[in-house]
Formats: sequence, structure tokens, C-alpha cells
Amino acid sequence: MNADEQAIRTLVAESVLRLMAEDVVFLVAGQPPMKGRSTFEKGLRGLLASHRLVSTGDVQEVGVSGNLAYCWSVLNVAMTPTAGGGTVVRSGSAVSILRKQPTGSWVVVRDANLLATGNAGT
Repeated sequence: MNADEQAIRTLVAESVLRLMAEDVVFLVAGQPPMKGRSTFEKGLRGLLASHRLVSTGDVQEVGVSGNLAYCWSVLNVAMTPTAGGGTVVRSGSAVSILRKQPTGSWVVVRDANLLATGNAGT
């Protein structure tokens, strides 16, 4: 991996992390809850070191009540090993609960995703 590619991977990881509260919890079927931004960061950095990710999302619904909000999205994430091999695609719905910060920005505090794995071929 060249320096430019590594710089872009780092930017992506840091941008995603800014969207999360320190105490964020991710719920994924068949897995124990992933607790904390640092735990997510460790997993993301490991994945970005070994895979190329291409993701898209389509927001279906957003609701806001005071300092809390929810967002339902349909996501598609394609993961291709940088060492070669077939692309794995995970697609499905995700629901995020967000909290408004004193600065007026929003961060994800809980996220439940129902992404299912399929194979996009080689």
C-alpha cells in the first residue's frame, strides 16, 4: 500500500470516528455488543489495513425529539481483500440513535444493523 492510499484510509477512519460518541454501542446479529468508539476504531483500522471498502447508504427516515434522534438507512458495503480474493457484500437496514451535542452537532450513541452477507463474485 502506498503512502497516498494509507493517507486516504486514515482520513476515512478519522472522519467516521468523529460521527460517534465515546460511549457508542453497536449491535450486530450473532455478535456481542461492540462498546466504545475505541473498540470500533481498532476493528475499523484493522479492516482498512487489509480490505478496500466501498459503501453506499440511502436514508429512509429521520426523526428528531429534543436532543435525541433516530435514522433508518439502507446500507450496502462491499469489502475486497487488498491481497486479492473475492468481494464480500453486506447489505440491509441499520437504525442509529443520535444525541445532540452542546455544540449543535449530532453523534451516534447506538447503532443496530441488520446487514446480511452475500458474495459479489470474484
